[in-house]
Amino acid sequence: MEAGEVLMDPDQVRVAERLRGLLDRRGRPIRRHRGIYLHGRPGRGKTMVMDRFFAGVASDSKRRFHFHQFFVRLHAAAHASGSIDTAVAALLGDARLVCFDEFHVHDIGDAMLIARMLDVLFARRITLVVTSNYPPEELLPNPLFHDRFLPTIARIGANLDVVSLDGPLDYRTRADHGTRTRRTGFAAGSYHVESADERIPNGMGSRDNGAAVPVRIGARQLRARSIEGDAFTIEFAALCGAPTSAADYVELAQRFPRWTIADVPPLSEVPADWAMRFVNLVDVLYDADRELTVLARVPLAELVDGVHGVPDISRLASRLCELSQFVPTRVG
Repeated sequence: MEAGEVLMDPDQVRVAERLRGLLDRRGRPIRRHRGIYLHGRPGRGKTMVMDRFFAGVASDSKRRFHFHQFFVRLHAAAHASGSIDTAVAALLGDARLVCFDEFHVHDIGDAMLIARMLDVLFARRITLVVTSNYPPEELLPNPLFHDRFLPTIARIGANLDVVSLDGPLDYRTRADHGTRTRRTGFAAGSYHVESADERIPNGMGSRDNGAAVPVRIGARQLRARSIEGDAFTIEFAALCGAPTSAADYVELAQRFPRWTIADVPPLSEVPADWAMRFVNLVDVLYDADRELTVLARVPLAELVDGVHGVPDISRLASRLCELSQFVPTRVG
């Protein structure tokens, strides 16, 4: 084992063996092989196991996507070409193996596009590996729309082996987690609890000049607290309280490697769509490996307490555990 490499637990070893079964003796994807749908709660090692598998595939005919990023690109390509088939072909090229991380379906509009996309992938006999916090039968859980997605769930079961990786421990919550991994990218960030006198009232600009910095994203303009080189600082309300999308976060993450989200309140105190945007933002920054600093009003243990009706809120809490935690230096 190389220095810094994390040992896998028995469940992770079992899944790694299942994934290796998708490859021939030379480490190349087996043509027309059933794929794997890997599901479990956050922090159980799904992404780690999939990424180790992907790195070991001896072929250039492979693609790995975070689902947010892929979906943003799929929307743009489908809009430009007017065809899902053409869009998928443009994104995947000659891929024989495709890995999707954090596959999820929460919106009926997205569900219809995802259904068409999967039909194209299955028709092309591409081997898929998917990680998700949801077993297939729990995708699109909204009872108003779930029945409309059942045919797609059936096609997932017909083309992919459903495998669980859902041990009792969320590894990101372990006290030694930060010491077992390199503190770079996302994990180099921190979570600070600000005392009342450290906060800037009413979401105004920086402490230095009190002026907000305009940031153009698509057709709208956001008001950041500051931009200093590659560092982007913005109030929670200015970003998540605006009608921003995952596509916006993907674009901003490409522009700014270092992020600070300031004045983050308990998420139970804000509208559900604000909390959902924060979930999506952290997903994008985590996968892009952008350094994130969170300046919050409450400790991480209280951030998501009492939040209901927001999908993936447990994944948000798990991912923020990767950040160094700091308590107030003085009481307000």
